[in-house]
Order: sequence, then structure tokens, then C-alpha cells
Amino acid sequence: MTETESIAYDVVVLGAGPVGENVADRTRAAGLSTAVVENELVGGECSYWACMPSKALLRPVIARADARRVPGLAQAVQGPLDTEAVLRRRDYMASDWKDDGQVGWLDGIGADLYRGHGRLAGPRTVVVEGRDGGRQVLTARHAVAVCTGTRAALPDLPGLADVRPWTSREATSGRAPGRLIVVGGGVVAVEMATAWQSLGAQVTMLVRGKGLLPRMEPFAGELIAEGLTEAGVDLRTGVSVTSVTRERPADADTGAPGTSARQGKGTVVAVTDTGERIEADEILFATGRAPKTDAIGLETVGLEPGSWLSVDDSMRVEGNEWLYAVGDVNHRALLTHQGKYQARIAGAAIAARAAGDTEEESAAWGAHAATADHGAVPQVVFTDPEAAAVGLSLAEAEQAGHRVRAVDVDFASVAAAGLYADGYRGRARMVVDLEAEILRGVTFVGPGVGELIHSATIAIAGEVPLSRLWHAVPSYPTLSEVWLRLLEAYRG
Repeated sequence: MTETESIAYDVVVLGAGPVGENVADRTRAAGLSTAVVENELVGGECSYWACMPSKALLRPVIARADARRVPGLAQAVQGPLDTEAVLRRRDYMASDWKDDGQVGWLDGIGADLYRGHGRLAGPRTVVVEGRDGGRQVLTARHAVAVCTGTRAALPDLPGLADVRPWTSREATSGRAPGRLIVVGGGVVAVEMATAWQSLGAQVTMLVRGKGLLPRMEPFAGELIAEGLTEAGVDLRTGVSVTSVTRERPADADTGAPGTSARQGKGTVVAVTDTGERIEADEILFATGRAPKTDAIGLETVGLEPGSWLSVDDSMRVEGNEWLYAVGDVNHRALLTHQGKYQARIAGAAIAARAAGDTEEESAAWGAHAATADHGAVPQVVFTDPEAAAVGLSLAEAEQAGHRVRAVDVDFASVAAAGLYADGYRGRARMVVDLEAEILRGVTFVGPGVGELIHSATIAIAGEVPLSRLWHAVPSYPTLSEVWLRLLEAYRG
């Protein structure tokens, strides 16, 4: 690519993950010319290093766990998983880390793809540094949308780079280690511990806090901790890592950075704050995320490089008329489905503003505000048991000033739980606003509960009164009958 004159588009999108793709889809559907800039694979983190490969790894794990609890089937599934078959399916679900299909989709909607590193170079201007060393300048008539997502945040430990630790990328794209240390107690940590333990690794989890999944109801972390321990994970809480080294043999091959085979040779040694020395083949740090905004030219438009970008409900950067930040970079809800929701909102808002509509003139402006980011964010943790939650936890609701009551039900009271599996263990909670008599939050923990959470999301997003929920009759015998038990417990 050689430098050419500036090319003008209505919209320029930085980042071609699910969020950037959805912004482009909406702006193109509105007739706006759109350029998309991507330095890696079109499809982004979710397609290749997060949602798709991680769930492909976890699906056989959870299916086998369910089957082992059903008499008549349990004896047939007592053997180990076929690790190579699981990894082959994982690779297939990640499109073998090739983005031809996603590129074809972008072409099909009429968006122009620019391969290379994009960075802002002043208002409405993006410079693309091409892979061949050339430069292309793009200008945006209406909007630039930053959809660059996040990266793994690693702790400041001396020599950590030399250890070549796993992050979420290596954990979802790598090969099975014999021994794995997982540092962290959040979603990535518990899901990857679940997957690799079931695929034959000896997993040690080191959690700095008192329990797992600190942003969920406490019982969610407790039940998942029980499941991990029963599966053979060595779970240790209240433990911090103070140093990490890798002891390599003299003939070690350090591997190829950036590939799915990025596994260093030799033994990883982690030392804890108690002085204990723990050895493994790989170490995964699942200790948070940071915005990928450090090298996209934010300083040229008066913003701080490496910062989260604050936005209004239409995803427009505060104090700005043309710059949007959509998905993880705005730090509202770091989940793929929420980012795609935001992208649909942002695309509609960009199109409306490009058409000259104002909030007063457009009856549809309500559709251009991402209100669900504030109180109706759903999430599923794909472990054994599963955990699914939407809205506020009891503690969050109380901190927000709501007068609430928590209603808890054991899934043992639901007939379908016994049909689902022998010894089914699970718990449900709804957080009721006592003044409005609507739900502020719902949490389910147990096998198969991920498919229940959308009903709770509808109830919370729609602010459905409890008096109406009595008339949403659950089918018998299904796990959704837990709704009836929760309402009965509330009524007393």
C-alpha cells in the first residue's frame, strides 16, 4: 500500500470484531458509506480467542458432566474425553484462525475493509498503516467509531514477560498442558480451569480474594468452587503470586509468539505470598482487562491514550459530536452481547444524526439509547454447575439505594431438577424492589440454567410487575418452574 490522497467515507470504524461489524452493518443498511479498519482477524476476539473457542472447549465437558448424572447413560460416559477431537472441533469453531468468511460478509454488506493499524490523526481523520508499509488517510463525514476492544491486563511482576504466560488468548487456542496454574477467580479463570481440568490437565487455581466470581451473588462462587474442587482442581483462595519464573532446559525452543502453539518449554515456578513454590507447565493470568486505546491516536483529539472512553447512551464520546466508542472500550459492560447491542444503538444514532434528525424531531430516539447497560445486563458462566445472572445483585441493589428483598429457592423444590439429573444441585435468587414490586436482579446456579436467563432479562428490562409474572405460566416439567417457586416464596 502506498500513500494516496485522503478517501472520504460517511463512517469509519476502527476494529472489525463483532462490535465493529454490527456498527458497519447498521450504517450500511442506512445507506452510509463505511470503511472498516482491522489489524488482526475480521471477527475479532470473540470469534477466535474468546466466546467461540472457549465454549467449544467447554461444551463436551458440560455435556459429559450432565450425562454422568443420568442413570442408564452414566456408565457409557465414564471414560476420558477425546482431547484431540475436542481441540479439532475448537479449531473448527474458530475457523482455524482464518477470517475469509467474515471478510466475505463485510464485502457482502458493501463495507470497505482496510488491513492495517488505524489511528486517529485529528478530528474525523484516520490514518491506516498498512501491512506493506504504506499509508492511507481516511476521513469521516459523520462519525468515527472506536471498536477496538480490550486486551488482557497482566500484573506487574518482575520477569513475567520472560515466562511467556498464558492470557485468555493462549488459554482458548493452546494445546493441553500437563499442569496448569490459573491465577484469578473471575469468569475466564473458572471457565478455563473447568475446561483444561476435564481435558486432562492438573489445575491449580490461585485466587487473591476470598471466593470466586466476586461480581455475582456469593452463592454462585461457592457452588462453582464446590464443582471445581470435586472435579479435581486444587483451589486456593486468599493467595497472591509474588514471583514467577520459567526454568528452561538448555535446548528449549521458546515457540512462536502470536500463534496458538505459544507454549514455552520448561517448568513454570510460581511463588506465593506464603512462600510456597508451585510448579506447572503453563501459567494463565486471568486478572482483568485493559482498553486497547493506547496506540490509536487519542492524543490527537484531546483524549488520553490507554484510557477507557466515557460515552452517553448513544455511544457518542462525551463532549464530542463525531467520535463514538462502542463495546468494551467504553467500560459499560465487557460482554460481547452487550457490545453488539451498543453497536446497534450507535449505528442507528449515527444514521439518524447523519439524516439531520434531532431528538425532538425523531419519534424513534428511544431506540437510540443503550438503557440496558445500566440495569439489565445478562451473563452466563459456562462451568459445572453453570451460573447465570442479570441485573443487580442484592448488594448492588442495596448500594444503589433500592429498598429490596432477596428471595431464594433451592432447585430441589423443582420437579424437573430431579428429571434433569440425579443429585441436581442449584439455587435461584430474585431481588425484588419492594416499592415498585418489580425485579432488580435474578441469579440462577445449576446445570442447564444458562437457558433460563433470558426470561429473567425480559422481566427486568420490561419492568414486569410481579403481579403479572404470576400469569406467565411455566411449562411442566421444566427447570423454568423455578419461577413459580420464587413467586410462591415471595408471597410467603
